[in-house]
Amino acid sequence: MSLTLTVLGTGSPIPSPDRAGSANLVKSSTTMVLVDAGRGVVMRMAAAGVLPPMLDAVLLTHLHSDHISDLNDVVTTHWVMRPEPTTLRVFGPVGTAEMVDGMMAMLAPDVRYRLAHHDDLTTPPVLEVTELAGGDRFAVGDLDITAEPTDHRPVEPTLGYRVTNGAGTIALAGDSIPCDGLDRLCASADIYLQTVVRDDLIRTIPSARLQDILDYHSSTTQAAQTAARNSVKTLVCTHYVPARFPGDDEGWLAPMRAHFDGPIVLADDLTEVVAP
Repeated sequence: MSLTLTVLGTGSPIPSPDRAGSANLVKSSTTMVLVDAGRGVVMRMAAAGVLPPMLDAVLLTHLHSDHISDLNDVVTTHWVMRPEPTTLRVFGPVGTAEMVDGMMAMLAPDVRYRLAHHDDLTTPPVLEVTELAGGDRFAVGDLDITAEPTDHRPVEPTLGYRVTNGAGTIALAGDSIPCDGLDRLCASADIYLQTVVRDDLIRTIPSARLQDILDYHSSTTQAAQTAARNSVKTLVCTHYVPARFPGDDEGWLAPMRAHFDGPIVLADDLTEVVAP
C-alpha cells in the first residue's frame, strides 16, 4: 500500500512560464484523485505520467478561477480518451454544481461537434457532482477522505481535504488562514500541503489589490505555526505569492524554521512527496 502527493502546479493567479496553476495529485497503488484544476493541469498530469482517463475523482477546494480554470480540459480529455462511457466524480463546496453547469454550457458546442464526428462516441460527458460540507466523509477507491471547512473569506464556503489510507495521511489545505477546521484537517498528518505568501515582501509592494491577499492566505509563519501546533510530520508549500525565484529559498524557509522543526518542502511543479 502507498500514498503519494504530486504537486502538479505551484503557481498563483499571476501567470508564470515555470509554474502551472493550483493542482495536486494524490495517488495510492489503486486510486488517483486530482485536487483542484488550475492553469495547465492536464499538461502537468501528462508530465507526471497520468492522464485524465486515469482519474477516479476530482476534488475542488473552492471556486476561485486559479483553482478551476482548466477543469474543462480535464473533463473533455477524460471523455474523449475513454473507450467507453465513464462517469467522472467531482466533489466540492456548495456552488460546485452551478459552476459545473456553466462549464458544460460553455463546452456544449464542442460536445456536439465531437458526437457528430465520431461514430463510436455516442454519449456526452457524464459527471456526478457532490457538494460537500465540513465534516463530510466519503471514500474514493482505497482512499478515505474527510472535508473540513477552511477560512478564505469572503470566498465561502471553502474546504480542505484529509486523505488517508493504510500508508499515511495527506492534508491538502487549499487557500486558508489558520482556523479550527484547518487544525482538524492536518492534525498529525504525514504531509500538510499549504498555500503560502511572503507577507514581508507583499507589504513593500504599492498595490492595494496585492495587499488584499494578506487577510485570506496563510503567511509562511502561519503555515509553520499550524504545522507545529498540529504535530505535522512534513510541511509542503505551494502557490507562492510573490513568485519564488531561484536563490531565494532561505527567505522563504527562515521564518518557517523559527516555528517548525520538521522537514519543509518548497515544492516546484511535479515535486513528489511520499507518506509517511
